[in-house]
Amino acid sequence: MDQLNFEKFKAKDFNDYFLLVSNEQVMAQITERAIPLEEARINYQKLLARNQKDELFGSYKVYDRLTEEYIGLGHLTINESLTEEAELGYMILPNYWGKGYGHLIAKHLIAIAKQTKVHTLTAIIDPENIPSRKILLKNGFNSVKLCEIEGLPGEILSRNI
Repeated sequence: MDQLNFEKFKAKDFNDYFLLVSNEQVMAQITERAIPLEEARINYQKLLARNQKDELFGSYKVYDRLTEEYIGLGHLTINESLTEEAELGYMILPNYWGKGYGHLIAKHLIAIAKQTKVHTLTAIIDPENIPSRKILLKNGFNSVKLCEIEGLPGEILSRNI
């Protein structure tokens, strides 16, 4: 975990966020489409608002501590109706796929969750996203449900803290 820096996204970081969500490869197994600029701006404002609500929950800009290269995003989002549950997620730029960053990001987000009152972490993936599935299973998640989420195939994984 010492290899990565985690810093909550700030207003000045929109370009880094947009680099991820506008990338068709990154979004292929999330929304099945790249997010256009105006939609991304709206989503980013919501992300910033969520980041203000809590010190630990929110979306983090992830970059390599040594090279200072931007790797992607990691998020820990509290379930507003079930406050002992949070969702863990990440998006990584394609240049960094398959290099262990997903595992490190998940591990760090789990460590953050352990500092809160959260008892359960969930993650939602495309069932075809085998690398993400492996990362989550390696970090103690178990598959709970295969279903459709907003018209897209989904798999919900969960782990206790």
